[in-house]
Amino acid sequence: MSDLDFYAHVATRCDVLGTGIGSDRDGWEAAVGPDYLDDPGGGLLRRDYGLVEVTFAPRPQGPMSCVAFGVKTHRLLHGQSANVVPPPLSQEYGTFAPRVRHEELRAAIRSLGRTVELEDESSDVHRYRVPESGARIFVVADPDPYGHGDHRPDEPEERQVGDVWMLDVSPDWWGPQQRRRT
Repeated sequence: MSDLDFYAHVATRCDVLGTGIGSDRDGWEAAVGPDYLDDPGGGLLRRDYGLVEVTFAPRPQGPMSCVAFGVKTHRLLHGQSANVVPPPLSQEYGTFAPRVRHEELRAAIRSLGRTVELEDESSDVHRYRVPESGARIFVVADPDPYGHGDHRPDEPEERQVGDVWMLDVSPDWWGPQQRRRT
C-alpha cells in the first residue's frame, strides 16, 4: 500500500489504522504509537502525532474520547517523513511523499466508489467533502495568501496550488469555533 492509499482510506473510512471518532486515548496510542505531544486546554486535549492530530473531549462517564482528527499533510513539506509520520503508518503504508496532489487523491477516492464535492471556495483554500463519509479535504488555492510576494513556486518545500493541505474528520456538530488548525 502507499501513502495515497492511506489518505484515500482516511477520506472514505474516517479512521487511522482502525481508530477514529469515539476511540479513547489508549486506543489511539495502541494504533498510532507512543510518540506524541499532548496539549490540553479548554477542557479538550489535542494529541499531536506529527502527521496526525487528534482532539479528545471528556465523556459523561469514562475516559476522554476522540471527537475530531486531522491528517496534516502540509507538515510533510518541511520535515523529514521519518520525523513526521508515526512508525505504524510507515510500516503499513511505506514512504510518505512530501506533498499530496488533490487530483491524485480525488482519483483514488473515486476508485473506491466515493465522490468528492466542492463545499467551499475561498480565495486561499478550497474545501471539499466526501459526502459518503463526511470527511473534508482542504486544498491550497493560493500559495501566497497574504501577498508577501516571497513565495517561490519552483521550491520543492513551498506549497503549490492543488496541494492537499489537510484532511479533517469531525462530526458536523463539532463546529469551527472548537477546531484548532495548525
